[in-house]
Amino acid sequence: MATTLEDRVQRQLRENETTLRNAAVNAARRDEAAKRVLPPTAQTNLDGQSREFRASGKEIYFTFVLALMFIYLVLSAQFESFKHPFVIMLSVPLSMTGALFTLWLAGGTLNIYSQVGLVTLVGLITKHGILIVEFSNQLRAKGEALVDAVVDATTLRLRPILMTTGAMVLGALPLALAHGAGAESRTQIGWVIVGGMTFGTFLTLFVVPTAYTLLAGKHYAEAIPPLGAVAPQPGHAD
Repeated sequence: MATTLEDRVQRQLRENETTLRNAAVNAARRDEAAKRVLPPTAQTNLDGQSREFRASGKEIYFTFVLALMFIYLVLSAQFESFKHPFVIMLSVPLSMTGALFTLWLAGGTLNIYSQVGLVTLVGLITKHGILIVEFSNQLRAKGEALVDAVVDATTLRLRPILMTTGAMVLGALPLALAHGAGAESRTQIGWVIVGGMTFGTFLTLFVVPTAYTLLAGKHYAEAIPPLGAVAPQPGHAD
């Protein structure tokens, strides 16, 4: 039976994805072999797809760090504080742990596709911390105690947090369970988002309120006068 054009295209796509997935392993093996065989003064270099893969891998790390810095600066301007963004961004390493663990369970590798998923995960998971910290600040501004404000904020914002996580996880499941041409790239991104959002959300609900109580809560309390305190009037000496 003659092979159709669609079958040939799908086979070629699978071969290209396999080549990209194994490029990092092959490059590492070549470097090890070169160290054993070649003299110390010899130099080696990559070409073709291996060079492109290594270059793109280095660029994605720079993009990841740049994304973290940009989000931190934006949150610092929004909250007018350097501690509140730090509390919010504690959810990032938590989600990264869940994403890498899920990727390992699914048999994936840390390649260009999964790294793109990690960059996407940074923007998604920080929303949970923003909801908790912002509502805690609003409750404390009304005079509520620190612990009560954190507990109430986490309880009241639990539903939107779970709705966001559910929407992202259900939306990424078709990517994680994809088959056919191009599935290798889609599954990597899908499992990163599914695992990162699931584990990150569960851990964020405990870590962010605790960190807010220990760090940002005390800092924010200094800007709020105690209940019953009379503010000094302009033109009057203390």
